[in-house]
Amino acid sequence: MPTRHAASLASAHASAAAHASARGAIEVGPGPLGEGDVVAVAREGAGVRLSAPAVEAIAASRAVVERLAASASPVYGVSTGFGALATRYIPPERRADLQRSLVRSHAAGTGPEVEREVVRAMMLLRLSTLATGRTGVRVATASTLAGMLDAGLTPVVREYGSLGCSGDLAPLAHVALALMGEGEVRDRAGTLRPAAEALAAAGLAPVVLAEKEGLALINGTDGMLGMLVLACHDLERLLRTADLAAALSIEALLGTDRVLAEDLAALRPHPGQADAARTMRRLLAGSELVASHRGPADTRVQDAYSLRCAPAVSGAARDTLAHARLVASRELAAAIDNPVVLSDGRVESNGNFHGAPLAYVLDFLAIVVADVASMSERRSDRFLDVARSHGLPAFLAGDPGVDSGHMIAQYAQAGIVSELKRLAVPASVDSIPSSAMQEDHVSMGWSAARKLRRGVDGLGRVLAIELLTATRALDLRAPLVPAPATAAVLAALREHVAGPGPDRWLSPEIEAVVRLVEDGSLLAAAETVTGLLD
Repeated sequence: MPTRHAASLASAHASAAAHASARGAIEVGPGPLGEGDVVAVAREGAGVRLSAPAVEAIAASRAVVERLAASASPVYGVSTGFGALATRYIPPERRADLQRSLVRSHAAGTGPEVEREVVRAMMLLRLSTLATGRTGVRVATASTLAGMLDAGLTPVVREYGSLGCSGDLAPLAHVALALMGEGEVRDRAGTLRPAAEALAAAGLAPVVLAEKEGLALINGTDGMLGMLVLACHDLERLLRTADLAAALSIEALLGTDRVLAEDLAALRPHPGQADAARTMRRLLAGSELVASHRGPADTRVQDAYSLRCAPAVSGAARDTLAHARLVASRELAAAIDNPVVLSDGRVESNGNFHGAPLAYVLDFLAIVVADVASMSERRSDRFLDVARSHGLPAFLAGDPGVDSGHMIAQYAQAGIVSELKRLAVPASVDSIPSSAMQEDHVSMGWSAARKLRRGVDGLGRVLAIELLTATRALDLRAPLVPAPATAAVLAALREHVAGPGPDRWLSPEIEAVVRLVEDGSLLAAAETVTGLLD
């Protein structure tokens, strides 16, 4: 693994450790977790504990498994092999070997390390399923998994290995391997350590897996679900930021706010479009720039689509995000395992581990990310072209010809948008049969989630460049005054990035605005004027 990537992982661990000290533990019970719970544990390092009802539910289902284990009848996952090898009966004295071999063989991931927040989300969500009392693990096994999370121990999980069916088998197997005291983990400080050593330092004993436990630890959709929950959390902020960027661009490009009218949005009753238009209206309220070109002297009847249709595109993105969150909430309430222990004591095989519901919405969101970014880049490009910018200097340069202004910043946007379009190609339409054709249709949901994570990062960077470009244009429109809300955004950005002038090293300025987008500072600045935006 490249040294730089290792350093960034260590930094992420150290940062989360600082957050964790200020947070209480999240209680994991038989009921579903919320998005905020997942973010707190995965990203901010919050600890966890099993609730008393969870302990009771786990113990009850374990009693069912132990009765079946004592029976002479073969039960899948308890006294048989797995997948295409399920026809072999395993005698009691070999069942610990069976579970241990399952985990070792399935921990076959390869490639770079997966991010700490993804692994912690995956661990939490597997623990949540164990807490439903539908998997048949022992209380001690679930408690040790909770203890690893609480101690900040993060198993090393590799990028490639999951097909998104039979759950995220390889990624979860790397977690289970560490639970057994094998493999590698990163401790709270980000230091890479042997799992057995790190468990001992945390006061935790390695687990010797009993019947069904290996299968219960790896047969879930937790990796793709964790990445979906984190992406939804980030996209909620980014889509509101996209509306902010669009409002700034409409204002600085001397566009009209008439297309944002409530009665026009009502003619097409998509809730996201109405919310986006309302947000932009509130941001532009009181703008001298918008008012300056109203009336018969302005011969432009309509703005370009990237301005006029911004609420339609952003609104559709918002509605798609709402659907993705609905799917995520249902999966957070699910108990994914195969076989599963039912409330009447039956243990039944099923196909609930298939990742299609998650894979579809992960792909939908990748399309959303690409399209919102594409529209943002088109608005940025209009600022740089004297034929379309309505009086702004070429490329917003201080001395065009000597200076290049934001010419290459738009190149960076274009490069990212091009990649986002490639990442929008659905993963869920692909399937490669596996396990000797027993698993003959798979979801590729893990792959959909991995590319969405890259896409979310790219969208934030594209929006940052639009905000950097639009605020420079606002300065160049002086003495005309922007709206109070957009002026607050401009002031907040100017605390980190200087205004127009001769060419400067632009990359650090772009990165500074990326950070302001990521931490929500620019949205917060606008909301000091508007109040909370939709």
